[in-house]
Amino acid sequence: MSGVLVRLACTAAVAAQAVLAPVPAVAEPAPRSVSQLLTDLQRLYRQAEQATETYNATAERLTRQQAEVARLDGELARARLALQGSRTDAGRLARQQYQGSSDFSAYLRLLLARDPQHALDEGHVIGRLARERAETMTRLTGAERKRDDLARAARRALDARLTLAGRQRKQRDDVRARLADVERLLATLTPEQLGAVAGLERNSVAEAQRGLTASGALGNDDRPPTRGGDRAVRYALGQVGKPYRWGAQGPESFDCSGLTSRAWQQAGTPIPRTSQEQWARLKRVPLRELRPGDLVVYFPEATHVAMYVGDGEVVQAPRPGEKVEVSPLASYPVLGAVRPDGPAAQAPATEAR
Repeated sequence: MSGVLVRLACTAAVAAQAVLAPVPAVAEPAPRSVSQLLTDLQRLYRQAEQATETYNATAERLTRQQAEVARLDGELARARLALQGSRTDAGRLARQQYQGSSDFSAYLRLLLARDPQHALDEGHVIGRLARERAETMTRLTGAERKRDDLARAARRALDARLTLAGRQRKQRDDVRARLADVERLLATLTPEQLGAVAGLERNSVAEAQRGLTASGALGNDDRPPTRGGDRAVRYALGQVGKPYRWGAQGPESFDCSGLTSRAWQQAGTPIPRTSQEQWARLKRVPLRELRPGDLVVYFPEATHVAMYVGDGEVVQAPRPGEKVEVSPLASYPVLGAVRPDGPAAQAPATEAR
């Protein structure tokens, strides 16, 4: 038997043994407990909200950058018109100079004139024209410089806008990917598992709320709202039942910071758009000093926010798939609270506390 046939025979024998050999059983993954499922869901929701707030921050910067591009484009158009006018004036003066040119200086014309007074008067006119010509050339030079500076600034502003727009598209895709992870996990759960997870979450929130109340962290809770706070609370409560939608600021749907920023805007006090900016730029207040209208911020990264309405409760747009609701203050891990109105309530836009 040739070497090739020997190799083929050996290969066939090995293949036959592989077919006849028992296939080892593949171990089924251990089912996750209800607490593990809840932990996984909460982690995915939190990641989705972090991505949403990042997207919102970029959207805000993009809006401001678009306004800056429009402002610079308007200034550039006006500078070009001014430059055109300066060039027209310069051309007129150049023609006048050419048509009235002379080999004699104003001093010689004065010496040779029959009427020295007339020559002096003519000299004043000549001097005024010379000053006008110098001012026109200065204006022309300044207009050209301003046009060039504005053109460069407009180009930089446009480049920044395009960069932000590209970043926003990537962040939008990130949010969608995070939400798809949530949907995939939910799709694997049976109705019994979903009910058990929801029940465990309710019990966890109730326990956290009892602990917060028993600790005395909320104080006596009898502080009335300001007039603006009352208007903000009334607006936010009027949105109960509307759906959560990431990136939304109303009026038909909201995300968490979209609800709080829209409510305070309706109350006459514009505040930053995102929960992280609200935490960074608004006045911090202890939980024991909360009054209705104050904002409660959650998680170490300040990625969720709700509005305090009194009695240990907040109104909030909780997360995708849910609706604006009134819920216990301790629905999520509390980072702290901020106050949009009142003396020194808002830090300068360039500050971060």
